Amino acid sequence: MSHEPHPLDDPAADPFEIAAQAAADIARLTGVERHDIALTLGSGWGQAADLIGETIATLDATEVTGFSRPALEGHGGTLRSILTARGSHVLVIGARTHFYEGHGTRRVVHSVRTAAATGARTMVLTNGAGGIRQTWKPGQPVLISDHINLTGASPLEGATFVDLTDLYSTRLRDVARRVDASLDEGVYCQFRGPQYETPAEVQMAKIIGGHIVGMSTALEAIAARQAGMEILGMSLITNMAAGIQATPLSHAEVIEAGTAAAPRISALLAEIVGQL
Repeated sequence: MSHEPHPLDDPAADPFEIAAQAAADIARLTGVERHDIALTLGSGWGQAADLIGETIATLDATEVTGFSRPALEGHGGTLRSILTARGSHVLVIGARTHFYEGHGTRRVVHSVRTAAATGARTMVLTNGAGGIRQTWKPGQPVLISDHINLTGASPLEGATFVDLTDLYSTRLRDVARRVDASLDEGVYCQFRGPQYETPAEVQMAKIIGGHIVGMSTALEAIAARQAGMEILGMSLITNMAAGIQATPLSHAEVIEAGTAAAPRISALLAEIVGQL
């Protein structure tokens, strides 16, 4: 099977230059010169895009330099430019490249770097994930307070030292809790995937301080911080993690929980974005 070369796969290429080209593509194709907020929609969060405001343009992500076709059912492949009631331009990313796809970290974080290049100063990262806390239930949204990167990888290249203190902005979490005071929070552990975590791995995550397990977000958050963005992270607990729940895990279960929770969490997310 033949594959056309991807610009980010060239080691000599500058990923920030490619992100700038992608941002120029988005400006040309949407007619929106700058975006203020970027929003990556993970499993279960997709309906939020319809509630944030007026859609100015919807693009197939593959029209934009450096974007790959999504590998996973339940993940869209579009970029949408939305105008909120308060006049903010929101770039909604429905085209996430996961680390487990094996394309390398540059492609995983390209959407975040592109968002920064469009002018966005706020990055909202959402995902569907497994919950470790016994008090949580499938279908519950939680805020990400911090992360543990268990992928063994970083989007930073060379001697690039970036401070990750308060990576998931306290200020933005406070905004979210003003919208819904019942929102709990926890530490997100990004595993490589694509296999679900073993019960022993879940217990390891718990012992080292994790509350949420998943396969995205941490690498994107690091890249967003490098780009100078303020980050809000939210997980939809689609299932209790392996060993916490008695039944086997399945992708169908994740999709089902996301579908059931979608109207409620999408309305919540749209309201939070409206306050940013």
